[in-house]
Amino acid sequence: MLFVDDEHDLVSAVVERLEIRGFAAEGVTSGSEALERIESGSFDVVVADVKMPGLDGLQLARILGQRHPKIRIILLSGHGSSEDVEEGRRLGVVDYLQKPIDIETLVELLSRTTKGGL
Repeated sequence: MLFVDDEHDLVSAVVERLEIRGFAAEGVTSGSEALERIESGSFDVVVADVKMPGLDGLQLARILGQRHPKIRIILLSGHGSSEDVEEGRRLGVVDYLQKPIDIETLVELLSRTTKGGL
């Protein structure tokens, strides 16, 4: 799975906690970096912050839906709006989580998502 957020410390912490729990996790700090990593790697799930400078999470979801429709997308936001949630649903986003991230909730969601439960 690929974790995308513009907060470097958050990316490092989440990736570390997911790896401890047995997930193959990588992290990047921008939407454009995520696209580069996705083109050169194999990811089944992308967890991305909605609000990032440059390419944000909704734009990333739109691009991934066109280029990599099998990748499942989970969006995060510290200050999400109902419009963002609705747009995410239109783009096929699997789920939408609020920050601060509860790691156990994320682990449960990733477990269900990677096993095809969603």
